[in-house]
Amino acid sequence: MVVSIERTDENVSSARQRLLGWYDRNARVLPWREGPGAALKADPYRVWMSEVMLQQTTVPHATPYFEKFTALWPSVADLAAAPDERVMAEWAGLGYYSRARNLLKCARAVVNEHGGVFPADEAALLKLPGFGPYTAAAVMAFAFGKAANVVDGNIERVMSRLYAVKTPVPQARPLLRELAARWVREDRARDWPQALMDLSASVCRPKSASCLICPLREDCAAFAEGQPEAYPRKAAKAPKPARHGVAFLITSEDGFVVERRPDKGLLGGMLGLPHLEWRAEVWGEAEIVFPSIRHCRDAWENLGTYAHVFTHFALNQQVWRIELSADEMTAFLREHNAYQGLSWADVKTLPTVFAKALKL
Repeated sequence: MVVSIERTDENVSSARQRLLGWYDRNARVLPWREGPGAALKADPYRVWMSEVMLQQTTVPHATPYFEKFTALWPSVADLAAAPDERVMAEWAGLGYYSRARNLLKCARAVVNEHGGVFPADEAALLKLPGFGPYTAAAVMAFAFGKAANVVDGNIERVMSRLYAVKTPVPQARPLLRELAARWVREDRARDWPQALMDLSASVCRPKSASCLICPLREDCAAFAEGQPEAYPRKAAKAPKPARHGVAFLITSEDGFVVERRPDKGLLGGMLGLPHLEWRAEVWGEAEIVFPSIRHCRDAWENLGTYAHVFTHFALNQQVWRIELSADEMTAFLREHNAYQGLSWADVKTLPTVFAKALKL
């Protein structure tokens, strides 16, 4: 069944008021947000920080990172002056480490090119490192209260259901942006996208949508069809290619060995375990080249294999471990000065793909 719901300016205005009224009563309390109808402007630095962290993760997971970062670096100038390695270490666990590198680049650009003040202009924001259309629109709306078309995956879901969009995502995204733009007004420009996001988080959920309490129920074509959870339609995903690696866990009573990865590329600038190339073929034991240690090959123990999924491939990584005495570890680190010793207390500084190796 195909349902058509009339969309006049009057209908849209009425629906907006119902959703904003719902938001006034049900808004989430978030550390980077000013409440409904707040007269105070939100800090652009905090808004930007939260939006970068919330990419590809959830509010509960991102919140403690946001609180830690803003406590360590309360202003964009503080962040711009922070050492790269400290910021990357504190980011560990949030994933997508290019975001952390862009975070520093952007902070320094704001300080060097804009006197430490985020520009209240969408075109100017788009010129900053790491800013795309969504982040620029979000900062314009949430920090400066400007009418902007803020569209993330959650708002895409709401729009796809309101209009029962049959085209699957990602092909439907240009259409969903166009549909979302029809609801943007100067009136309560900051609150409108936040209301949509809160609706998507608590009512218009991906599964188990609570349509009977939704303030937009009578405007929703997917609800009228009786199948809201069929939207958004999604194109079939191609399977991710598999890669295989070997990580080396070189331990002593003082800790274990790590190396700093190149600044460019996957996990750039992060600490990681020494490892072999991630390749399409499984590494056979006979072809593994172990780090040069004054031990025979038999001293290495195979701890097993673990899986880790990146955006573009799935990794299966063997872990081989060797235990050294304190003197042997000192000699190894002296011989291989590219490696750095890391104490067990600093395990949190490792990206997840290597922290998983320690769990074996």
